[in-house]
Amino acid sequence: MSATDDQYDVLILGSGAAGLSLALRLPEALSVAVVSKRELTEGSTLYAQGGISAVLDATDSIESHVQDTLAAGAGLCDRGVVQQIVERGPDNIRWLLDQGVEFTRDAASATTGGYHLTREGGHTHRRVIHAADATGQAVATTLESQVRGKANVTLHEQHIAVDLITSKHSTDKTRDARRDHRCLGAYILDLRTGQVAVYLARFVVLATGGANKVYLYTSNPDVSTGDGIAMAWRSGCRVANMEFMQFHPTCLYHPQARSFLITEALRGEGARLLLPDGERFMPRFDPRAELAPRDIVARAIDHEMKRLGTTCVYLDISHRPADFVIAHFPTIHRRCLELGIDITRDPIPVVPAAHYTCGGVMVDGHARTDLPGLYASGETAYTGLHGANRMASNSLLECLVYSELAALDIAREARTTPPPPDVQPWDESRVTEPDEEVVVTHNWDELRRFMWDYVGIVRTNKRLRRAKRRADLLQQEVIEYYSRVRVSNDLIELRNLLEVADLIIQSALRRRESRGLHYTLDFPDKDPSQCAPTILIPDSYRPRPGA
Repeated sequence: MSATDDQYDVLILGSGAAGLSLALRLPEALSVAVVSKRELTEGSTLYAQGGISAVLDATDSIESHVQDTLAAGAGLCDRGVVQQIVERGPDNIRWLLDQGVEFTRDAASATTGGYHLTREGGHTHRRVIHAADATGQAVATTLESQVRGKANVTLHEQHIAVDLITSKHSTDKTRDARRDHRCLGAYILDLRTGQVAVYLARFVVLATGGANKVYLYTSNPDVSTGDGIAMAWRSGCRVANMEFMQFHPTCLYHPQARSFLITEALRGEGARLLLPDGERFMPRFDPRAELAPRDIVARAIDHEMKRLGTTCVYLDISHRPADFVIAHFPTIHRRCLELGIDITRDPIPVVPAAHYTCGGVMVDGHARTDLPGLYASGETAYTGLHGANRMASNSLLECLVYSELAALDIAREARTTPPPPDVQPWDESRVTEPDEEVVVTHNWDELRRFMWDYVGIVRTNKRLRRAKRRADLLQQEVIEYYSRVRVSNDLIELRNLLEVADLIIQSALRRRESRGLHYTLDFPDKDPSQCAPTILIPDSYRPRPGA
């Protein structure tokens, strides 16, 4: 290693709820590094509005939460995983309370321990604990303040992982790369200096979030570019269920409010979806109306917008008392008011937008991937919880539970896992400065547009094959460009998004039915024989020892 390289016990890539909760739960005897592409809290967690689902009401039950999740997952959830996560829910909420997260209270709720619980799509009970309409912000800022006080945690903001380091990069000639195959760290680009360094670690955790920036319209921040999924795939890890990309039904439609989400909790509190002429339309699509799962609501909105040729529909909660609306949704009320929309009196213009990646890197019950030494948690991981559709507010719960499981496993494995060997430094001897940035900007724009048009809410095999041809062509261009120029943030993200786009398209072509979030006009019905996850296996895959 060079003098600028770093070595840790645990390297965490990502600083959302999954990454920060893991850093806080690891033993203080372990040295931990957290790598964040932007500021520590800039990620999907910060913008999550709704809340966290957990059985906290005495009138609710674990079995009810399990059954609701299985129903939303449309037959593709792993029941054992669902049971494990739901059972650990209440303890994880108590852990957040211990960290200092201030959830919204309701003294009148005699059965909820004094906390206000809301109900969202797919849930049969009120079980979503929240901090007004800014739960993610409360969680992210609280965990940030806690992790900044941890002496064993080093924070690397404005850094992005380029690729994982595995045993094939080792310079130790006495080691057998096949026999000793494991993850040893990552090559990390410092976005402030433009230098790439080696970060070695006994354990690496992917907590980089989802891949929804692959679409033109998304509720996600700019950092959601599928980095962890792409790096794991290139390193030989299987991925699963990438065809199931969730589109949030209600993103604010306004030229000055890119990616501003209108939480599902509004519909949970009685908001109605309306056509431009004021007609309510959801009862025509599902008996649960506005409380149907997100895939059904998003497809209904998409159908009505295409049928009428309109640019948006409307979400109206003005029939509820103004004081109630302002108290429960202060962030949305304030932001809409800035744009000239008073949600206590006016309907909100909304459109669907790519929101959540239900598939990801396959992990076991300890958050371990196929590559020894590599873990994944949060939206990067495929655990089996979400199946064909994520139920509202289950995602933050999954982050917390699988980071807890990863922390427990790492603590056990750390007793016997030796430090990593020296590895090859990052080689820039044959690269040049970028000379055609249009390769990045043009391909980025083309990718997101054809993914939206051909691999969006409603699909056909013809559209998917068209997208595959374009993705293959862009990948060839970017691989050639990547091999000869100095890496940059935009180039790294584009390379990863193209990798993920190909995985989504491949998965969608394999599923010859409509189920959950995957809806195709060629196969509009559910096929009972296709009740297994879609698993993609890279050429470099090798089974984990003992698996």
